[in-house]
Amino acid sequence: MKNRLRVLRAERGWSQQELATRLDVSRQSVNAIETGRYDPSLPLAFRIADVFELAIEEIFQREE
Repeated sequence: MKNRLRVLRAERGWSQQELATRLDVSRQSVNAIETGRYDPSLPLAFRIADVFELAIEEIFQREE
């Protein structure tokens, strides 16, 4: 699954650690999601969407 997490985080000037703290996950989890090595659970995807005040579909896209 593709995502815009790194771009959205950078636009806000947040470090991976800062985003991890906001999401209550490890920095390594944020890194794994950003690099596509890990797809977040649905509850985590909703928390990510809430933090960025966007719909899940605006952050995550299916890979073709």
